[in-house]
Amino acid sequence: MHHLRRRHALILACCLQGALSTPAAALDTHRADVESFIAHMVTMDSFDAKTLRKLLGAATSQPAIIAAMDKPAEKTLSWYQYRPIFLNEQRIQEGVDFWRAHRRDLELSSARTGVAPQTVVAILGVETYYGRLTGKYRVLDALSTLAFDYPARAPYFRRELEQFLVLAHDQGIDPLKALGSYAGAMGAPQFMPSAYLRYGMDASDDGHVDLWANWPDVFDSVGYFLKEHGWVTDGPVLDKAHVAAGGRPSPAGPDLALSSTVGSLEAEGVHIDDAPASDTPAMLIAADEADGVAWRVGYANFHAITRYNHSPLYAMAVCDLAAALRQRVQGPP
Repeated sequence: MHHLRRRHALILACCLQGALSTPAAALDTHRADVESFIAHMVTMDSFDAKTLRKLLGAATSQPAIIAAMDKPAEKTLSWYQYRPIFLNEQRIQEGVDFWRAHRRDLELSSARTGVAPQTVVAILGVETYYGRLTGKYRVLDALSTLAFDYPARAPYFRRELEQFLVLAHDQGIDPLKALGSYAGAMGAPQFMPSAYLRYGMDASDDGHVDLWANWPDVFDSVGYFLKEHGWVTDGPVLDKAHVAAGGRPSPAGPDLALSSTVGSLEAEGVHIDDAPASDTPAMLIAADEADGVAWRVGYANFHAITRYNHSPLYAMAVCDLAAALRQRVQGPP
């Protein structure tokens, strides 16, 4: 097994090195698909064709972005490998310091959205190390690369590229300077352009939504996103569980839907620590540990976090980090 892991890591490193050695190329604005995109934005968004062509001509298609898209940590690591990335002393302590530094704004935001401060801080901690690492790629390059040179998800990223250009125009963002992730996610909360436009909140009431440097805007935007995806104020999020011998539990499917209830899971032999009412919608998560499977049960608030990133590993990391932060800042529940 160790030999296979080393071989896999070597192959992955070689593939990434090959992608990095392939030079970035300027986007060809005379390609039929690019021309069609320009025509669409002229018709639907009232953009000037000449200006848009010049802007897209400044974008570069980068093979390294495509390589990164094909190996996200959520799909290549088990839970016991993934968890230590986000649950370590440095990230916890920096989260505590961040919470204390922004306590007042976090409390005001929580009062407006109903989302607990520890959850907002934990999402920022997992996403960008509390706003410290917001991405090194130009958003224009990332979205252009994926919109026109990544066929698997080209329609999605063309919509996001369109939304980014609309956002840049509406919010006064320089599209040639804005930096983000390899997927085009932006700011401290790593919102995609469509989410930025839909869920971005101007908490400071200055006429702009700034998700890079305006913390009230950031806090309210994260909280509003979760609220719109079903967050229940003071509701349960995630519990540990055990499966009785002979039990036949039904783990959540890839859509991570709340297709079970506490009662139906208990009928399948699942014992839930501190279980809420039996009719509470729930999902069962199998978390791979080094020595077996650890079972956990998520509720509506856990489901809301999976709408932020459709991965149970991500949502569990947010929940565990939030619990660690709350323990240090507020003491035991």
